[in-house]
Amino acid sequence: MAPKANKIAFVFLKLAVSSVLLYIVIAKTGLKQVLETLTSMKPAAFVAAIFLYILAQWFSTLRWRLLLPGGIGLGKLFSLYMIGSFFNTFLPGIIGGDAVKGFYLFRATGRGSLALASIFMDRYIGFVVLITICAAAFPFGYVYVKGSPVVWILPVTILSFVIGSVLFFGLRIGHRIKFLSEFYSYFSLYRNQKGVIRKTVLWSFFVQFSGILAVYILSLGIGQRVPVLAFLVFLPIIILVSTLPISISGLGVREGAFVVLLGLIGVRPEAAAAISLSWFVTAAAGSLVGLVEYIRYKKERIDFSGEVQ
Repeated sequence: MAPKANKIAFVFLKLAVSSVLLYIVIAKTGLKQVLETLTSMKPAAFVAAIFLYILAQWFSTLRWRLLLPGGIGLGKLFSLYMIGSFFNTFLPGIIGGDAVKGFYLFRATGRGSLALASIFMDRYIGFVVLITICAAAFPFGYVYVKGSPVVWILPVTILSFVIGSVLFFGLRIGHRIKFLSEFYSYFSLYRNQKGVIRKTVLWSFFVQFSGILAVYILSLGIGQRVPVLAFLVFLPIIILVSTLPISISGLGVREGAFVVLLGLIGVRPEAAAAISLSWFVTAAAGSLVGLVEYIRYKKERIDFSGEVQ
């Protein structure tokens, strides 16, 4: 009972964090102003952002397939990816999307370590590319953050990520733990497959640029001409802080980050909050495909077992 009670308490804690941060953002921007800005959104921009979200999930599926044994159909993996996206968006903290994907992949393959390690590696490569984009754009966009406390966020983030990677992969600090030792067996399979790693990195760039393009289009949809370079610098930071497990789907954290960072280049708080909220809404709308796939999956009981090598 204790673990279950702790989990429920943690969900309520994250709900409280999201609520408080959203309240602070709305208090700063004004609810009426945010809603007026949101309702001024051009429908074409909204639809384009939904399309780009689903496209990003497709690119992510292509990346994930490279990290799995052959034989699992691309369509079925895409179905699992969308189901995971739906759970991540609508039931965060209760049933994680990655846990759902891992469960169904385990049920299909009978290999729990394979399922979890492939999902971990999929996420890890995505973060590597995200940080790379930000680091590459940072020197050109330094003027946006010069003189602000934000200027230290990226160097600290990169340093922390590198140290963590060296400890986990280089020094293999978790190899004595049985559960993690199975992860290392999986990673060793891909250590020398440079061609596979290059392809996963390439798909990761498509994933991240799809997201950045979606936000850029949404900003245009409400009449904000934010430089693309600013999004290349800011969005990776926003995504990284939003993925911290302290809120519900990043709500509140993401909106606060948008207001603070876009405020550095003169974007009005209500416009920044509207861009953030519209991005979340388009992602939620796109992830509804996952609900359809989940219902279809439960109804038809799609059989993976005969396709796994």
